[in-house]
Amino acid sequence: MSAIETLAAEIVEPARDLRLNLQSVLATSSLTVEQRWGVAVACAVASRNIRLQKAVIEDARAQVGAAVIDDAIAAAAIMGMNNVYYSFKHMIGKPSYGDHRAGLRMNRLAKPAGSKVDFELFAMAASAIGHCEWCIRAHEKVVVEGGVTEEQVHDAVRIASVIHGAAIALEVA
Repeated sequence: MSAIETLAAEIVEPARDLRLNLQSVLATSSLTVEQRWGVAVACAVASRNIRLQKAVIEDARAQVGAAVIDDAIAAAAIMGMNNVYYSFKHMIGKPSYGDHRAGLRMNRLAKPAGSKVDFELFAMAASAIGHCEWCIRAHEKVVVEGGVTEEQVHDAVRIASVIHGAAIALEVA
């Protein structure tokens, strides 16, 4: 039994759909194995449930290399920062804030350990959890221009939604 399956068994009965969805969205997808597991890791980190993070990372290690996992963790962390910053700029609606340079380090975004397009996909999925419209749109544009299909974007967001829902369900006593 995988670490995710073991953890999913702990999801309470009222949230049973999340238990079932967690297994299905990671089993089949239009995404490559690297994209699927990178999105899952990034979203588990972005969802901030340490038990889910550990289970997803453990299962990911059996499927993909360290570069994918490291890029996914980096994408989630950077989006944790960017989702706050760019959501504020978007929500405040004052053009004067657009004149300010972010001044935030994001070197890993420019030079990921693995695929640049995959890193952007991980960042987009984490940004869906972070509810940053600006970041979601920016990363979606890059991944589609990089050859990712809308079906693959859709599958990445499905994984993000289920991972986030499972993180919440696992907090229920």
